[in-house]
Amino acid sequence: MNSVVDALIERLGENEIVMGDKLHERATSYWNPAPTQALLLLRPRSTEEISDILKICHAHDQHVVVQGGLTGMVEGQVSGEQDVIISLERMNAIEAIDPIGGTATVQSGAVLQTFQETLEQDGLLFPLDLGARGSCTIGGNIATNAGGINVLRYGMMRDLVLGLEAVMADGTIISSMNRMLKNNAGYDLKQLFIGTEGTLGVVTKAVVKVFPQPRSRHSAMVAMENFDQLTGFLNRLRVELAGELSAFEVMWGNYFHAVTAPGWHRAPMSRDYPYYVMLEAEGTQVEEDAAKFNRVMEGAFEEGLIVDAVIPKSETERRALWDIRENFEALLERPPFYLYDVSLVIPDMQAYVDRLTANLKARWPNSECIVLGHIADGNLHLFVCPGEPGDWHYESDSIVYPLLQEYGGSVSAEHGIGIEKLDWLGYSRTEAEITLMKQLKNSLDPKGILNNGRVVRA
Repeated sequence: MNSVVDALIERLGENEIVMGDKLHERATSYWNPAPTQALLLLRPRSTEEISDILKICHAHDQHVVVQGGLTGMVEGQVSGEQDVIISLERMNAIEAIDPIGGTATVQSGAVLQTFQETLEQDGLLFPLDLGARGSCTIGGNIATNAGGINVLRYGMMRDLVLGLEAVMADGTIISSMNRMLKNNAGYDLKQLFIGTEGTLGVVTKAVVKVFPQPRSRHSAMVAMENFDQLTGFLNRLRVELAGELSAFEVMWGNYFHAVTAPGWHRAPMSRDYPYYVMLEAEGTQVEEDAAKFNRVMEGAFEEGLIVDAVIPKSETERRALWDIRENFEALLERPPFYLYDVSLVIPDMQAYVDRLTANLKARWPNSECIVLGHIADGNLHLFVCPGEPGDWHYESDSIVYPLLQEYGGSVSAEHGIGIEKLDWLGYSRTEAEITLMKQLKNSLDPKGILNNGRVVRA
């Protein structure tokens, strides 16, 4: 056994280490059932243990891969046979909840849904929300600067983090557990670790904002016949619901048609409209908010902004509508398929999708570009289905990303760069920006041991 393994076993003990056959019993990710490949997997219980792990790995030039909830949609292996994996699964405590200050202190391995449900018992809300809530972790959300369905009202993860603790590549602990909304004392060091995908340090815990649970929630699924109606409806909601509008999720007709096919979700309305929107507004005045919501919906009908609508009458009905937007298993029945997460300004979205669809059809006549997204925050998710067997991922990328550059868009809205988008980062960032990113990486992780090869090339 090599020296780094011996040193790690001596420090942690065998109970916190997974290797050999037991390691291969673990799936690579939520989306990839292939056995995990690694030298060994570590399950530390504290920031101090992670510090010691990284001191050992740094001394031995040992590459480290950090794991959260494994919900990222990555095709291949996320670690190699000679990598050491640090899993944060045991660091899942919710350490403190402060309803007066509006904060909570939580360890990185806590599952998002568990955190939300714990807060709900105290009448509080952590507003970051996404379909993978049952398995994604707070640390993973921080590392990728997750967005989700409530960005419109509450912002992305970056907007929800007040302070954090992280361990750098050499084992140095950076504890900046700020609980104040205002703290302008020097550099905001937490930003080095938010959205940087574990390449500059391992986040171990964080102080995040929490909010009172809304007293009212009103939802609807609506349909419209053209993109102008869609943007007109969004503008109307922004004015009349102002700060109450929390979600505005758009599904192109081909997405809705696919996920409501027989055997999947039940369609609550005709499956033949070009656009569908799932929207939600939250407030504090139960009766007044209900009257306002109904008034806005009636006005939208009268102005011809929407052509059909379903308003749920129970939580069960509401959840069924949200499942149409969040659970897209039907699309996974069409391999090969390639999922993209891009952003661009709202006025350019329809033109981009139309041109992209045409370019894909020119290359693969049976292809389909299935579209959904958060829209109001400029985010589109694309499922590109070539309609032909084979590995077309790079060629599909070559169609999706250069066209996006023409509109000044980004190759990543909320899923990060990772490994798969390394070749395309230059389509959204200048050479000077990428050079600065590399300088930061080289400065904070000079040996390149932390999640190496992600975000920027070594």
